[in-house]
Amino acid sequence: MTQAPLPFPEAEPPDAASEEAARKLFAGQITFVKGVVAMDGLPEPDRSEVCFAGRSNVGKSTLINALTGQKALARASNTPGRTQEINYFDMSGAGYLVDLPGYGFAKAPIPVVEKWQRLLKSYLQGRQTLRRAFVLVDSRHGIKAVDEEIMKLLDTAAVTFQVVMTKADKVKEKDRAAVLKQVRAALQKHPAAFPAIIVTSSEKGDGIATLRATIKSLL
Repeated sequence: MTQAPLPFPEAEPPDAASEEAARKLFAGQITFVKGVVAMDGLPEPDRSEVCFAGRSNVGKSTLINALTGQKALARASNTPGRTQEINYFDMSGAGYLVDLPGYGFAKAPIPVVEKWQRLLKSYLQGRQTLRRAFVLVDSRHGIKAVDEEIMKLLDTAAVTFQVVMTKADKVKEKDRAAVLKQVRAALQKHPAAFPAIIVTSSEKGDGIATLRATIKSLL
């Protein structure tokens, strides 16, 4: 008897041609455009963009740096909640990578947190050129309540999102299976969830080629 396919399987690695095309795109000039603190500061919606969302300290900046091969493109911070702007990066005119403020456990005054949560909601609900949101989930912890909040927001905004597991190298194989099971169960409640998970390790390079190729196909 054949096994039923898993809901939300791990994404297939790209073929050689797609991997090379994506590698070239990310090896090109990727530059910081601006940090946006209000909707009227967003760049002109003249090209496609993808955004990265994740709770504080999920490894978002490190992942963006691993994708682009630039160690200091996205600034990582040891202080959760330090990134309070929507940061835009231009990919040689091909599209934008967008780094959203980290959510949850932010060491910032409550009015500041509320202001950037409002900005996040406005962006997700109102940006027509946004092709996909990548929601980063720590492989050690799985989906938490704060992740559920952002996923519900993406459902409401009808923005397709795809889960990217980070820090896969920090988890033993047996524990990883249990976390993936929890993530798959959680995703089944979300109509906007894209039906494949990308598992990454910025440190070891796992999943980076798959994520690059996925982004290239969207821009």
